[in-house]
Amino acid sequence: MFEPNLSVWEMLGWALFFVAVVMAVKGICIVPQQRAYIVERLGRFHVVFQPGFNYVLPLIERVAYRHDLREIPLDVPSQICITRDNTQLQVDGILYFQVTDPKRASYGSSNYIIAISQLAQTTLRSVIGRMELDRTFEERDQINATVVNALDDAAANWGVKVLRYEIKDLTPPKEILRAMQQQITAEREKRAVIATSEGKKQEQINLAMGAREAAIAESEGDKQAAINRAQGEAAAILAKAEATATALRQIGAASSAEGGMQALNLQVAGQYIEAFANLARTGNTLIVPSNLGDMAGLIATATAVVKKQAG
Repeated sequence: MFEPNLSVWEMLGWALFFVAVVMAVKGICIVPQQRAYIVERLGRFHVVFQPGFNYVLPLIERVAYRHDLREIPLDVPSQICITRDNTQLQVDGILYFQVTDPKRASYGSSNYIIAISQLAQTTLRSVIGRMELDRTFEERDQINATVVNALDDAAANWGVKVLRYEIKDLTPPKEILRAMQQQITAEREKRAVIATSEGKKQEQINLAMGAREAAIAESEGDKQAAINRAQGEAAAILAKAEATATALRQIGAASSAEGGMQALNLQVAGQYIEAFANLARTGNTLIVPSNLGDMAGLIATATAVVKKQAG
């Protein structure tokens, strides 16, 4: 009959040793970076395992929850919101949050992700319901900030920090889009007409200013020309008068010299004869003074006038 080499107790010991090794290996828990594990002992919260090596007592402790401590994007489902002016608006957004308290995230809510998503939708409907359609497109930043503030206050009890909320798309009905497009087209045409009229207005102003400046420049030129002519005529008259005065003074001085009067008488007589000769060449009719024969008297009269001017 075959007899085993090991007794029952030895086999039982090896079995217990094998089970102990397996349980010891299964109790090893390695937590990755930016993770947190919630450990319960006998069904109650015991400790939060930090990144690194940790150990769980088999059959007594267990890892109940595993949390990712990194920033998590959450796509908020699209929904229909009604604005203050009773316009339906389809809104789609994305939410960014982070688990800051693993214990609260485990026991503060049965599912904090669903809670945050639902709260984001209700808050967004409330915010858009207080705005008119045009303001929803202009004040996205205000809408995002309002949603973040509301979520952050509520999510504090869930161990979650809401970082930011971004609206991805605002889609009004097709009729509203068509009306908005027509409004934009009309506004652009209006600006084009205004720009054209302003250009024509500026053109007319520039032409008027150019004509005015040209007229002013022309009048200034005429004025300066008239001044120059007047100054030229005055200078000519003055020069002629000065020349005449100088000539008379020289004649007077010459008449006082020896033989000056005889020369003066001869010159006056010569000029008198030359004047009658020119008069005879320029016309068919010759006017002769009644005392033409008294040439000596005429010369004496002219000489007396010269003396008087010289004196």
